[in-house]
Amino acid sequence: MDRLHYFSKLCLGTLFFSLVFLACQPKPSSENHSSSFQPSPSPQPSENSPEGMVWIPGGEFTMGTNEANAYPAEKPAVNVAVSGFWMDTHEVTNAEFQKFVEETGYVTIAEQKPDWEDLKKQVPPGTPKPDDSVLVPGSMVFTPPPYPVPTQDVSLWWSWVEGASWKHPEGPESNLEGRANHPVVHIAYEDALAYAEWAGKRLPTELEWEFAARGGAKGKRFAWGDELTPNGTYLANTFQGVFPHENLESDGFSGTSPVKSFAPNTYGLYDMIGNVWELTSDWYDALKLARLAGEAPKLDAGMNPCYNPENPYAQERVIKGGSYLCAENYCVNYRPSARQGQAFDSGTSNVGFRLVKDPEKKRLSMN
Repeated sequence: MDRLHYFSKLCLGTLFFSLVFLACQPKPSSENHSSSFQPSPSPQPSENSPEGMVWIPGGEFTMGTNEANAYPAEKPAVNVAVSGFWMDTHEVTNAEFQKFVEETGYVTIAEQKPDWEDLKKQVPPGTPKPDDSVLVPGSMVFTPPPYPVPTQDVSLWWSWVEGASWKHPEGPESNLEGRANHPVVHIAYEDALAYAEWAGKRLPTELEWEFAARGGAKGKRFAWGDELTPNGTYLANTFQGVFPHENLESDGFSGTSPVKSFAPNTYGLYDMIGNVWELTSDWYDALKLARLAGEAPKLDAGMNPCYNPENPYAQERVIKGGSYLCAENYCVNYRPSARQGQAFDSGTSNVGFRLVKDPEKKRLSMN
């Protein structure tokens, strides 16, 4: 094993654990037994709509799914409620993130030398420190093999690439030419928080994100209905063909696509499904829905706010929506209920984010 391969498995172990876990799960079926009730919309605030955002009314809805073969982390379906909020119509783009960097001088996690003191918290005790020559800036990049490979070993298509970052998506020789309107990638949780603070917004909770993705629909497998491609129409940027080696690009894209390339949902939100996974503010808990349903004990957040049975050392945040790498034969995560953990200090070439904003609080006048 060369040093880069070792480093990728060591420093981004939580990513590999979560991807391997998903790879070994049965493909979700189209059967959906979930029941839900129509949200009770909150009226749009009288304040002016923030630029580039739409009002999400909030209300009650069914989170998760009871599909017979859905991934365990999506079960069971539970009735929950969420308050209204503003949400970005699309994922944060390269152009938007570049403006943030130019104005603040911000340097992303992927552009910094990894800190072993932080990394060793996510690996088993006693794991030896890698050589300093291995601890270099970089990120995880999807590198499809030219031939069929077993889908149980994610290292066959994910590579740790030195110099990969938001402005060099595939590595040092790549750039953002022609991709200003594509979603920014290689963003770690801390990077998204920094951007959010600058923008005067915040990351959505998992609850808010899923409510918004469903667009007010109930009991639907996909964000737009029960068919992936109704009447042969592609409604999201996903992977067509045989993952990971054969991408037919039937939807017109092999990687990320410009935001707003596909029709919005009923709330006016683009790319809530596919294109790139989106970060949320929630810690990943594989039993979250079971706990909400009273079918599992409460999580002892004092020990670790994250729970991933496949990796007891995980420190992951929830990502939602799937990406351009979700394929029918491998990882059917292009559904509102789909959820996965992402290492909080790592970015990849298929993870981005969008932001939300709370309505202004009205002040009571004493006059």
